[in-house]
Amino acid sequence: MPIRQLSETMINQIAAGEVIERPASVVKELVENALDAGATRVEVVTAGGGLNLIRVTDDGFGIPQQELALAIARHCTSKLADNIHDIRSLGFRGEALPSIGSVSRLSIRSRTAAGDAAAEIGIEGGRVSAIKPAAANRGTTVEVRDLFFATPARLKFMKGERAESSATSDVVKRIAIAFPAVRLTLAGSDRSTLELPATDDSAEGSLRRVAQVMGAEFPDNSIAIDASRDGVHLTGHVSIPSFTRANALQQYAYVNGRPVRDKLIAGAIRGAFADVLPRDRHAVTVLFLTLDPATVDVNVHPAKADVRFRDPGLVRGLIVGAIREALANSGIRAATSGAAGMMAAFRPGAASYAHAGPANGHRSYDAAYRASGFAGFDRSPQRPLDMGFDGAGFGENEQAAFDAGPLASADARAGTAEPAETLLGTVLGAARAQVHENYIVAQTRDSLVIVDQHAAHERLVYEALKNALHSRAVPSQMLLLPEIVDLPEEDAERLALHSETLARFGLGIERFGPGAVAVRETPSMLGETNVQQLVRDLADEIADNDTVETLKERLDKIAATMACHGSVRSGRLLKPEEMNALLRQMEATPGSGTCNHGRPTYIELKLADIERLFGRR
Repeated sequence: MPIRQLSETMINQIAAGEVIERPASVVKELVENALDAGATRVEVVTAGGGLNLIRVTDDGFGIPQQELALAIARHCTSKLADNIHDIRSLGFRGEALPSIGSVSRLSIRSRTAAGDAAAEIGIEGGRVSAIKPAAANRGTTVEVRDLFFATPARLKFMKGERAESSATSDVVKRIAIAFPAVRLTLAGSDRSTLELPATDDSAEGSLRRVAQVMGAEFPDNSIAIDASRDGVHLTGHVSIPSFTRANALQQYAYVNGRPVRDKLIAGAIRGAFADVLPRDRHAVTVLFLTLDPATVDVNVHPAKADVRFRDPGLVRGLIVGAIREALANSGIRAATSGAAGMMAAFRPGAASYAHAGPANGHRSYDAAYRASGFAGFDRSPQRPLDMGFDGAGFGENEQAAFDAGPLASADARAGTAEPAETLLGTVLGAARAQVHENYIVAQTRDSLVIVDQHAAHERLVYEALKNALHSRAVPSQMLLLPEIVDLPEEDAERLALHSETLARFGLGIERFGPGAVAVRETPSMLGETNVQQLVRDLADEIADNDTVETLKERLDKIAATMACHGSVRSGRLLKPEEMNALLRQMEATPGSGTCNHGRPTYIELKLADIERLFGRR
């Protein structure tokens, strides 16, 4: 087939295949256009999951009548000057509107502040209609009907109406977080209305917008982030370790105000929370990166969802370091959702969902606690199922049981004297009792605290081991014969550049001719290890993130295993002074709100919650 020039319609449809993946992609492009036009109010209406109708109305600057034809022409934009490396707007390609118009029925109605009237232009499957007068207020309304009617094959790949509507909601929420001063509304026959009132651009206003999107409980269970390094500024909020989700959908990241889904940022968040969360739980985060536009490439993907940093190691290190420092400085905190889970466990019928007793010294999980991330308690074998209260008093058998003496409920009391006032004012309070040989019950001025002694001490031992491990060079063992690992030349060079850091972790490595490295020492803690696989994993990580976290994580896992076996086991009776000493150590140790496996070490029930349980409130 001879080489020929593609038609304009086919060019736009090819571009649409890259830019317009689904209805949510259209909403993203149109809302970003509205925000770039200075809108303070954006209204989105959909029908049929967005396949039948998408309408975006804004109160922005509007498009002059003489520029409407350019607005739907390819590679025409008002958002990009002569420097492709200085992009400060959300859009810049000039492909969205012509791409959308090539696969749908598109109309644009707009009026500027200085215009006497509005004007309208339409496109249907790539065919442009003449500009005509219209009635409209200042701003722009873009209406997209019958999306993909001109490319019906794409319709086969669409999901159901509910899934497409959900994807659109996620797009609007992600954009809304970055623009708290803009009022956004999402409505339609295929969804319940989402209204996000405008707040302001202050830190408090931004957090209020985050609460609108992510729920009112997030601010109370989050830690503020504010850190800078070499011209890169990171702000935002991350959840405390005991406040988690089952997936990473509530991890929001922004680069210069642009919502992105970036592997490097996601990996950095995962690394920062690596030793405080279970593998199947995810932190909730809202992070904003601000840096010189020249140091980040937003032009690596047609949909502008991915970015590429000039110095990825700097960005990753900043995120990991800032989050870990914030977690360390935040002190010990329990998620506010813990009280709700605990109250649910005490309500009638809650015990019917409990699993069997604990195995291997760890608690089983109740179904209600799986949802909130908090572990359940085993039912006491001595708990009476029926107190026999019939409105007239206890029966003879029940009264006899009480006369025989108190039920053995607590294994140890922390003394009968009143606790010191200073202890009541601490975060975890004063120890009052130990129950079921594993749970310490403590009292503060306004709450009841229950601590899992094994999980808590496991975290304390782990942190001590980790500090000892990383405060000095890791002991290494010399290999009888050096292990030669063949690698691509660029991987071998990267490993050689990081040889000093690797040596500090006990891995002795040096170049061995072109495309190979020789491993002469390995960390003693690893024992017998697959050197070939370890080196290749390190090479891959350095290529992706310019770090050697893989080796550090392996050493940390060994420390975690040692901590688990070296901590106070379930079933050990503790003296009062031991209980209080454990509580004080927890308060002084960063990350002690969860154990090495990410399970909570304690839960707190406020006095007000207890009073509600007994109908006093």
